[in-house]
Amino acid sequence: SSDMLTEREREVVKLVAEGYKNREIAEHLSLSIKTVEKHRANIMRKLDLHSRVALVKYAIEKGLIQVG
Repeated sequence: SSDMLTEREREVVKLVAEGYKNREIAEHLSLSIKTVEKHRANIMRKLDLHSRVALVKYAIEKGLIQVG
């Protein structure tokens, strides 16, 4: 569930789901690309997701991003 994610991880999920690249996310959140990659790996592991598409579906279901 999204409660397992930190505030920062939720921000990363939102940006990934909106289609931003790791480099853009890093710039936006003032992080290193390595840190963004680590967050993404942690998120996928915590949520047991295996693709960006699954991450996007998760973000939509949790209301982290608006569709349409």
